[in-house]
Amino acid sequence: MNALDFRKKNEGGRMIPSRAPSKPVFGLLRILLPAFFCLSVSAAEPLLEKTILFTERSDGFTLYRIPGIVVTAKGSVLAYCEARKFSDADRGEIEIHLRRSTDGGKTFSAARQVAHLGARLPRNPHMPSKKQGKDMGGPDEQTVNNPVAIAARDGSVHLLYCVEYMRAFHLRSDDDGVTWSTPQEITAAFDAFRGELDWQAIATGPGHAIEMKSGRLCVPFWMATYEKKAPLRKAVGTLISDDAGKTWKRGGIAIPDAGEPNIAPLSDGGVLLTARNSHAESRRLVTRSADGATNWSKPVFADELLEPGCMAGIIAHPGSADLIGPLLLFSHPHTTDREHAARLDVTIHLSRDDGQTWTLFKTLQPGPSAYSDLAVLPDGTVLCFYESGTDKPKIKRKRDWAYANLTLARFNLEWITTR
Repeated sequence: MNALDFRKKNEGGRMIPSRAPSKPVFGLLRILLPAFFCLSVSAAEPLLEKTILFTERSDGFTLYRIPGIVVTAKGSVLAYCEARKFSDADRGEIEIHLRRSTDGGKTFSAARQVAHLGARLPRNPHMPSKKQGKDMGGPDEQTVNNPVAIAARDGSVHLLYCVEYMRAFHLRSDDDGVTWSTPQEITAAFDAFRGELDWQAIATGPGHAIEMKSGRLCVPFWMATYEKKAPLRKAVGTLISDDAGKTWKRGGIAIPDAGEPNIAPLSDGGVLLTARNSHAESRRLVTRSADGATNWSKPVFADELLEPGCMAGIIAHPGSADLIGPLLLFSHPHTTDREHAARLDVTIHLSRDDGQTWTLFKTLQPGPSAYSDLAVLPDGTVLCFYESGTDKPKIKRKRDWAYANLTLARFNLEWITTR
């Protein structure tokens, strides 16, 4: 079965155990039917709404990529991304732009730059061999990359990002993302890993990070060296802060030979981390830690989560009356085709056992679609902020294009569980 056949067979599918009907008992039915009728009347209707927040070739920028989203303690929605000025490339003149909503993601403020507003920094001299020789921007251009926000329970919002894939910074907002503090450089926390991996590139996330039940701020990241003879060439790990973002220190390496991790809190107070990888199994790698920093479990493949070599989103959800929580939701292109042009079918997966299994899934965006991130509103509505193509691209291309728009989807649990 080829990848296309696999997709068509599974698109929008759900894995739900079946059960044969029992023999009718009329006395029991007379009792249960009225209650069932009341429940069915009160159950929420499936909700799915989509809004484009950023579109290519607009507002003076060539492309918007790498979405991230959080919902603050006060209920504001912060949707952020990389705004690529002159080209589609991962390196060049890139800013971090943010849009803010105070009505649950129905309407948003205009986009504005939030980082890096300090002194411009020199370019990273290191580059992957496959990108050497390509146009990655001029010597004076500045790449500000991989924004990652944390919405803390005390109402503060933290934003981490990198400059030129070689320096890292932290910002804080105490007014729900309206204004931000002066950038604090935290590259020293990454330097503490050099004894294990002498990195030439670092990147937080992308997506969002978390505050653990303990109050610890925990940020996933990847790092890499382009030296082919290095004993360890790439890995994912965590940075942590135990003083509300005032200082940052290294956690541990969670998964060697992996990239672009995402993280979610577990019901026992620990964390689950998943990571993009290039293993032949074509499944997402998963590991766990009780403290978000040390004693990571042996990485395993999540059988239900296909891996095309792409960033993904993950979020904890409290559940509902009809779907008892806590739950985990995961978003990702549902394919094993690793060609960037073949990224498609961003799909929502659901786990009811802290990510041990993923028993439900449903296609959110058929066709070209790629990176995504997830958040949950106070009323349980889920937000998925993701890269998507369009039927009428602004530029004619010879291949499918998953990056024309950054789209926000609003949906409820009923949408996931209803065909």
